[in-house]
Amino acid sequence: MTTPQPGTAVSMRGGNVSLGGRPVLRGIDVEVGHGAFLALMGANGSGKSTLVRALVGLNALTAGEVRLFGTPLASYDAWERIGFVPQRATATSGVPASVWEVVAAGRLTRRRLLRPLSRTDRAAIDEALEVVGLADRRRDAVSNLSGGQQQRVLIARALAGQPELFFLDEPTAGVDLPNQQVLADTLALLKERGATIVLVAHELGPLAPLVDRAVVLRDGRVAYDGPALRDHEVHQPWFAETHTHHHHHEPHHTAPGTAPVQVDHVPHVASPIDRNGGAR
Repeated sequence: MTTPQPGTAVSMRGGNVSLGGRPVLRGIDVEVGHGAFLALMGANGSGKSTLVRALVGLNALTAGEVRLFGTPLASYDAWERIGFVPQRATATSGVPASVWEVVAAGRLTRRRLLRPLSRTDRAAIDEALEVVGLADRRRDAVSNLSGGQQQRVLIARALAGQPELFFLDEPTAGVDLPNQQVLADTLALLKERGATIVLVAHELGPLAPLVDRAVVLRDGRVAYDGPALRDHEVHQPWFAETHTHHHHHEPHHTAPGTAPVQVDHVPHVASPIDRNGGAR
């Protein structure tokens, strides 16, 4: 298996994932450099959400390897560097909570369990609320917000942890255009700050100008990996052809005579993202 190049924020090599005994991802190779803005795109059911969840350890690999900042996922422990924004259905989790309480959960990777919030923690929470434009709604119940506002709460929760690498799973799905624009403005600010962003999207809308590179999945395989695409290009019929796999950037190389290592079983790593308020 090839070793990720210096400056790689996240990579997967030979990644396979099966859910309920059904193969969902097949032989995925993807690498994201520091400061990049990558869009994972494809039709519904193509495997893009499964891929992003595998990259943070929420879906177990049946073959292959994931590395975060060059460290194998199985031994990775610097979770404060990672921010995960799930689909907004997880915003309330059936538990009554205020906007501030949900966003404050994002600080759990930065402090010891049960310790009170410090001045630094509170400043990070306040800044996150300001960035997503919800400072005036901090005491409101999340369940009383619109879908787009709930999505902004989830982004603020990730922001509060001050991570370097963000994963966002369909943040604009079912969100009205004004809220999509707020999301775009928020991600533009993160990009300016040098964050690495991996975005799952069916369509990009206002986020399109921010994307540096697109990876399009078809039936659990990479059908395209190259410069950013317009929404209508992603859904062209030719992407469905199994032989189509375009690379417009520097290809990854394996040492001569070296075959990718296939791992028969990779034990599931219970990602702290499951426990720190990043994905519920």
